[in-house]
Amino acid sequence: MRYDPQLHIVLHEPEIPPNAGNVGRTCVAIAAKMWLVRPLGFQIDDYYLRRAGLDYWDELEWEVVDSWAHLQERLAASNASGMWLFSARATRPYTEVAYTPRDVLVFGKESKGLPPEITQPHPDRLLTIPSRPEVRSLNLSNCAAIVAYEAIRQWGVA
Repeated sequence: MRYDPQLHIVLHEPEIPPNAGNVGRTCVAIAAKMWLVRPLGFQIDDYYLRRAGLDYWDELEWEVVDSWAHLQERLAASNASGMWLFSARATRPYTEVAYTPRDVLVFGKESKGLPPEITQPHPDRLLTIPSRPEVRSLNLSNCAAIVAYEAIRQWGVA
């Protein structure tokens, strides 16, 4: 099924198949496109990836790209607009920005987050989901869902 996504959710070098599967399910729920940037920590046909997405894969708009540079090219050719980068090390809360349709939400790999070469050039686009200091980071798929639903809430969709 092809549709015009209102959000683009990027997983940069994801490592855990169920997280990607759960993000895929969220994307189907809100008509967002999921982008996976290689290298991936799993095979696309991974049992756990498909299991986490259950029977929604046929409804999911998704694409795998070979690198960050390739993602930039593909996003420029698509209908994407502003890009937001998420990190547990950021200080600006995700609720302090106004999301617009076709925004790109970028999340890093589970073990390390986004690399400095992606975050450092864009300090004004770096956001976090606040949590207590006892928690190093939140689950990747939970983060994607939290921010995606905040975006559509702002638009009056949710």
